[in-house]
Amino acid sequence: MTAATAQRPPVTFLPSPFLGPAVWEPVAERLQTHGWRTRVAPVRGSTPAEVLDGFEDALPDDEPPVLVPHSNAALYVPAIAAVLPPAGTVFVDAALPPSSGEAALVPPALRDELRDRADGAGLLPPWTDWWPQDDVRALVPDDATLGRVEAQARRLPATYLDATLPVTAGWASGRNAYLAFGGTYAEELEQARAAGWPTDELAGGHLHMLVDPDAVAGAIAALLARI
Repeated sequence: MTAATAQRPPVTFLPSPFLGPAVWEPVAERLQTHGWRTRVAPVRGSTPAEVLDGFEDALPDDEPPVLVPHSNAALYVPAIAAVLPPAGTVFVDAALPPSSGEAALVPPALRDELRDRADGAGLLPPWTDWWPQDDVRALVPDDATLGRVEAQARRLPATYLDATLPVTAGWASGRNAYLAFGGTYAEELEQARAAGWPTDELAGGHLHMLVDPDAVAGAIAALLARI
């Protein structure tokens, strides 16, 4: 570890609670070559409180980290910030929490669709089964990568669909940036731009970090330099 690396805050990657650490591990490894210490948080538990505990357990004890959440993991950022304000946050193809109040963890339209797909035990299908198989395969570079993602895709209870997280007012006043893949989160990207955050776009699907981890790590490093 160089002196410059040691002076930088550590970076903690937050995977979607519906997926797992495999989605972030290649980028976390490559970001180290840009001079950053990295860690990928585990995803565990079946309630927001348990997921939050897993994220918080991955945070360093002695210094504020940079958070890099993907997808709906970003909705946990205000709750994390209420305990340990981050040194910065780079939202990656992610939902954005409201300014205050409560954050719904699943959008209403998707919530209604998924509710009908819970099994007899009340468990949702894994994220990789929410969409047509060809669409999911197109998000990753090869079958081996798809296998790793599928192996970690989690079956949360249908009760998770109605869960919310408290949002402490002022969370967005920190050092934030936004990286988008394609147009899935176009509204959130525009919201970040309107807030004056550094932003970037890479052409790709929702799991582009698995398709081109070098480019994603480079884009994150560039955004970190701007915040």
